[in-house]
Amino acid sequence: MGTKGRQIVDMDVDKLVQLLNKAFADEWLAYYQYWIGAKVVKGPMKEAVIAELTQHAADELRHADMLALRIIQLGGTPVTEPKEWYNLTNCGYEAPDNPFVKNVLEQNIKGEQCAIMTYKKLLNITMSKDPVTYNIVLQILQDEVEHEEDLQAEMEDLQTLLKQAK
Repeated sequence: MGTKGRQIVDMDVDKLVQLLNKAFADEWLAYYQYWIGAKVVKGPMKEAVIAELTQHAADELRHADMLALRIIQLGGTPVTEPKEWYNLTNCGYEAPDNPFVKNVLEQNIKGEQCAIMTYKKLLNITMSKDPVTYNIVLQILQDEVEHEEDLQAEMEDLQTLLKQAK
């Protein structure tokens, strides 16, 4: 932990660490949701969706890493018990028990929309109070917005394909 790095944070650092740990839990659950979804998804456009989910899983893991490093910089400890992710999550986890492409896409779009709102709130909280965390959150938010757009484009393609099949 850098002493001066913590001092420049113009807010309750412990509260910020709590919020970052909640986002950290979300990222791990999102990682797993994408990863397992890519393994079990079935239906038309399966290969394109697998590629998208696999890329998004890698991004979510990178986000967890970014958050863990920031939590440590602030003198906190990232959540060390995976079972705690469920207690802390903002966005939850939806198992792809119905692995049809449309269902998996819907679940992940919903997750991305929650992530966008979570990071928007974090941006507002850190905007003029912690420039380092603000920049990290902004990078993650940009990815989450792109993810939602990617998934919605896959959904539009799927719907077009299904209409043509009728």
